[in-house]
Amino acid sequence: MTSSSERMTARELRASTSLASIFALRMLGLFLILPVFAVHARGLPGGESAALVGFALGVYGLTQAVLHLPFGLASDRFGRKPVIVAGLALFAIGSFVAADAQTVAGIAVGRAIQGAGAISAAVTAFIADSTRDSQRTKAMAMVGGSIGITFALSLVLAPAIYAAIGMDGLFDATGLLALAAIAVVLFVVPPAPPAAEAERATRLRDVALDADLLRLNLGILVLHCVQMAMFVVLPGWLVERAGLPLSQHWQLYLAVVLLSFALMLPPLFWSERRGRLRAVFLGAVALLLMVALLLATQPAGLWPLAGLLLLFFAGFNVLEASLPSLVSRLAPADAKGAALGIYNTTQALGLFAGGAVGGWVQARWGGGAVFGMCAALLVVWLAAALGQRRWPGRAAAAAAA
Repeated sequence: MTSSSERMTARELRASTSLASIFALRMLGLFLILPVFAVHARGLPGGESAALVGFALGVYGLTQAVLHLPFGLASDRFGRKPVIVAGLALFAIGSFVAADAQTVAGIAVGRAIQGAGAISAAVTAFIADSTRDSQRTKAMAMVGGSIGITFALSLVLAPAIYAAIGMDGLFDATGLLALAAIAVVLFVVPPAPPAAEAERATRLRDVALDADLLRLNLGILVLHCVQMAMFVVLPGWLVERAGLPLSQHWQLYLAVVLLSFALMLPPLFWSERRGRLRAVFLGAVALLLMVALLLATQPAGLWPLAGLLLLFFAGFNVLEASLPSLVSRLAPADAKGAALGIYNTTQALGLFAGGAVGGWVQARWGGGAVFGMCAALLVVWLAAALGQRRWPGRAAAAAAA
């Protein structure tokens, strides 16, 4: 039976759900663009250049990667709320700039400004400030769930919204969603508890070179590299090997994402109650390794590919919730923003590397080789994770509470 100490308090639940909604509002604004932008860009000056169109989509991630750490450090020094509000304001400005742009290059400028609002580390650190260690992974799972559901919904909604209000309207909507998120920060998110005073300020070098944090940063790099590399190949395979038209892919993604969250929650909750996070974490990495190896055999048919996709997202979601929770729990109290800034920077680099390297490997050796590469990366991560020394357990969580 679950004790009251193992449940979220009303304050923790309010902080977690409201901060997860900030992620969701911001990510919805981004995801709504993705399914329709490449087609829309063909009618704009510069749209004939696939490289420029790709840059306009990807420059957001580049500015994010550069600014995650500065925003995380600023949130440690000036407070979480002011930094989050400033980042959301930048995101809104970038959205309105993109809405007014008449060329692909102009949209790229707006996307760069959007990416400059790199608040992921500050929001994640705010969640860490507002929750006990024993509830941290649940809170991070709420964020992951909000992002996953938002992504699935965007695949369904984007074409209809684009048809109704056009690309300019979509960008304006993203700006309005960012302004709505600012209102949530100011009026819904409860203030963070006062931070404990550290005996001495933690140096950035100590955070960056901490062995266990380095292992976790390697993990998020590999996780998102594998995710992006997989989606270089899988959409084509679903058409060619499963006979699923591209226009119907959203139905599969929506079903897989929602079902994978249902599969994710029981092991996460069990690991927190029993102090078995290490076992669940390593098991999830091993599950992704198994999926990559099976995909490397180049299976065919809708059900085999759908089943492997479901297993991938189940393991992915466990790790996506566990990794930032572990970083926040192992980082020094006065440097959570810095640690999560490094973590989010590494995540962005993984997204970039997965797309770039995955495409190169597919072009040279085919889709099966991409999954072989993913398997090799996961073996490296699993070996590193086995060497992790600090794993929060039930006793430690109870003491912290």
